[in-house]
Amino acid sequence: MSSSAGSQRSVVEVDAVVVGAGFAGLYALHKLRGQGLSVTVFEAAPEVGGTWYYNRYPGARCDVESVDYCYSFSTELEQEWDWSEKYATQAEILRYLNWVADKLCLRDGITFNTRVTSAVLDEETLRWTVTTDRGDVVSARFCIMATGPLSAALTPDFPGLDSFAGELCHTAHWPHETVDFTGKRVAVIGTGSSGIQSIPVIAEQAERLYVFQRTPNYSVPSGNRPLSDDERAQIKATYAERRRLSWRSGGGSPHVAHPKLTMEATPEERREAFEKRWQLGGVLFSKTFSDQMIDMEANEEARKFYEEKVRAVIDDPEVADLLIPNDHPIGTKRICTDTNYFQTFNKPHVTLISVRKTPIESIDATGINTSDTHYDVDAIVLATGFDAMTGALAKIDIVGRGGQKLRDDWTDGPRTYLGLGVDGFPNLFLVSGPGAPAVLANMVLHAEAHVNWIADAIGYLDAHGYAAMEATADAVDNWVAECDRRAEATLFPKANSWYMGANVPGKPRGFMLFIGGFGVYLDICNEVADAGYKGFELISAP
Repeated sequence: MSSSAGSQRSVVEVDAVVVGAGFAGLYALHKLRGQGLSVTVFEAAPEVGGTWYYNRYPGARCDVESVDYCYSFSTELEQEWDWSEKYATQAEILRYLNWVADKLCLRDGITFNTRVTSAVLDEETLRWTVTTDRGDVVSARFCIMATGPLSAALTPDFPGLDSFAGELCHTAHWPHETVDFTGKRVAVIGTGSSGIQSIPVIAEQAERLYVFQRTPNYSVPSGNRPLSDDERAQIKATYAERRRLSWRSGGGSPHVAHPKLTMEATPEERREAFEKRWQLGGVLFSKTFSDQMIDMEANEEARKFYEEKVRAVIDDPEVADLLIPNDHPIGTKRICTDTNYFQTFNKPHVTLISVRKTPIESIDATGINTSDTHYDVDAIVLATGFDAMTGALAKIDIVGRGGQKLRDDWTDGPRTYLGLGVDGFPNLFLVSGPGAPAVLANMVLHAEAHVNWIADAIGYLDAHGYAAMEATADAVDNWVAECDRRAEATLFPKANSWYMGANVPGKPRGFMLFIGGFGVYLDICNEVADAGYKGFELISAP
């Protein structure tokens, strides 16, 4: 330890600081330690898990198959762990992450209940000074932001929300003790993924349930079910091939689209393909055919099939009209997955309120006031989502060259090279950040890919006597343009989605992700590395 000048606090010196102990942060700790680096991880929560620690609302589960949504770097981990269901619950994923942390002896490298407040570059030494809300000061060569793209919860500014006298829960910060809605009048605000997952479960308890919907979302039955011993054995026997397909795929799971384009298939072939995908369940309905997200005519075929399926399970056609989206192509917002979501609105004690027609004007001690009536409720559930991709980073004072703050650098939208580096911020790495496929891919394999790339880059710097690497301004500009170009060639920008930042008032609009596919993206990252980190300036020791 060296004492910082003019301060009584001692500064701990390490090779790398990692912010966050979810899937990405845990693997970063394990991987970098394996390279002989000293690593400190800071985690705001009291436990590992990241988003899977906080999001414990009723019905919370992953929409990627559990056997794919787990680490691939260790055959031992793959073979030892048994997933109980096709789509794991939050509780099971959290158990898995705790098991991994114990098995790999990671806890001693993590400081819990500690939030990083700033990371400031020293331009002379090219080291980062990382400070926390508990007074830790750490000097690191490398700063790795494993903060998660869906970790900054969003609470709309409803007038009077603070005056509500009943229970108030946000899905992203659900209480750890059991929340019992039995005999209560409950309002759920929001029908994105967390609302769609929690509403059927809350409806089973509540005496009355009011669902306040601003924007209807496409949701496909998850097709969730228990996995049999035979299925688990078969998956474990073929894991290598399953992973090979996943690494080469568009989204990080072993999905293969129909061999024909949508309109090349006969109507019977189309219907059969959609039906098969529907029965399999889940978010990959949007990838039944490879052209669904680029060709409006193809997309419309998927949408018509979808609407027919959903209308068939909703009793009241007027309720169906409200629940079925008509303002964006199917799949341009992430398709939700559900268990009996639409059927829930057939129950006599469940009421759907369109806040597009009758906006929420205020909240008072007893309930919610819309433009036309007052709803008396005992509990309000805010299923209002996240400031995605950039929200968690914006909460940290990240200061690079010339005192430039990252959040100021991103005033007009996030700018990165490969989603990994930012000009003016040497040796600062983002994991699953804007400019990467991120939430369009299997986040576990994505985290592994980024951490492996970062670890290799650090190894390259050390082997060649460099102190730092920094994305060039040209590389960043070109990458932002490349991501925009690829997005514009698809239907995605047609939706006011959180991919575009459209759910956050005042946030600049722009598609924040690389949309060319997971396998294509990994090829680009590998090409950059193989060319001696093309687009990065490699900086010798000061």
